[in-house]
Amino acid sequence: MKNTKKVLKFKSPKSSWSFTSKKLSLYGGIAPIMQYLKNIGLPEEFDEQFPTFAHNARKFSLTQLMLSVILASMSGVVRLTGIANFTWDPIVQNVLSLVNGLNKDVISTEFKKLGQSGAHLLENLSGSRIKNVLQNSRLKKITLDCDSTVKPVYGNQQGAAKGFNPKKRGGKSYHPILAFATELKLVVNSWFRTGSAYTSNGIIEFLKQTACHLPEGIQIFFRADSGFFSGALFDYLESLNWDYLVKAKFKGLRELLQKQDWTLLDGYTNVWVCKFSYKAKSWTKARTLKAVRQIKKYETREEFGKPILVPVYKCAAYCSTLDLDEWATHEKYVERSVSETWIEQVKSQLFAGTTLTNDFWANDILWQLGVFAYNLSLMMRLGNEKLYREEHRTFSNRFIKTAAEIYGRRQLPKIRLYKYHPFRERWEAFAAQLAA
Repeated sequence: MKNTKKVLKFKSPKSSWSFTSKKLSLYGGIAPIMQYLKNIGLPEEFDEQFPTFAHNARKFSLTQLMLSVILASMSGVVRLTGIANFTWDPIVQNVLSLVNGLNKDVISTEFKKLGQSGAHLLENLSGSRIKNVLQNSRLKKITLDCDSTVKPVYGNQQGAAKGFNPKKRGGKSYHPILAFATELKLVVNSWFRTGSAYTSNGIIEFLKQTACHLPEGIQIFFRADSGFFSGALFDYLESLNWDYLVKAKFKGLRELLQKQDWTLLDGYTNVWVCKFSYKAKSWTKARTLKAVRQIKKYETREEFGKPILVPVYKCAAYCSTLDLDEWATHEKYVERSVSETWIEQVKSQLFAGTTLTNDFWANDILWQLGVFAYNLSLMMRLGNEKLYREEHRTFSNRFIKTAAEIYGRRQLPKIRLYKYHPFRERWEAFAAQLAA
């Protein structure tokens, strides 16, 4: 019998190419985002705080430099060379009013000139923006999740030092600290620190500045891991009348937990709880610690020549002012794990702390601009629940990184996008929202 089935064979047409198009862009979504930044007055605020005085050789302003870094971070562009190349994109040049692309050495030099005072100005500017957002949110209570993160470096950058570095033991790093408003996922405050700084170094001064970024009259709940277990911190939080929950960590904790009388938690067969009073030598008063013990696994051991199964326990203790029982306190602490995901977005999706120079304060400014880009990415999506839930990388790939062509007059440009964009309706609706 004759086989009549048709066999499909792969065919690919021959293509030809030429470098003749003048105004194609990789970042079609930059234009509506820049419109949003103008609507909220960010360029004008940069102009006011970081004035640039014109002279014959000057072809750009500090505002253009800072907006370049922010937009590049949102677009997933990293390092000074990448940012410089980014500013040659025709849409980027148009929205930033750049005659030519920037040079990486120019970016580095200008941020070095700003120094410590420029870094502090940027901190205050970012903080005032966050305060306005929190006020407009009408939240009555804010959870402030505090954490630190290690950012390894691979050179001899100023301020980088050896410290706790799980990715590259013995390697130099920076060790920033961040505070998130959990309800909105926003970074309320961040400090760029040397790698040798311990987790809680400067935490009280950090929180004093953070408090200035928070609306008056709002109830604050502070939560942090064991690196912030400090009597001085607890005294300060109590003076502010802030509730807190911090995981315990001190020498002798394991032995102390072994001596406690544990109670089996109702409804569970492998969870025990207890609470006890504890006062470290440096503390001004004793505080109650609430502890949880769970069976992690079983190990086989010999006893009188016979193998027996022995439980191995996983224990955790917490110091808190919340009126919760031991298990509820533990569950409340576990909720903070989501903030670690946001830190990874700041570092790995907006690349804060990846673009570096050999100057500490320039690196501080670059870090802050990356964090600012993370906050702006969330702020512009606050009114769109579906987009707000997305990670920044997803948002960037669907909205910002959109192939486009720019044409028409420089002052009244038009942008042409792909007619069959898979997210066209959502793209158009969000662009209209940003322009409103």
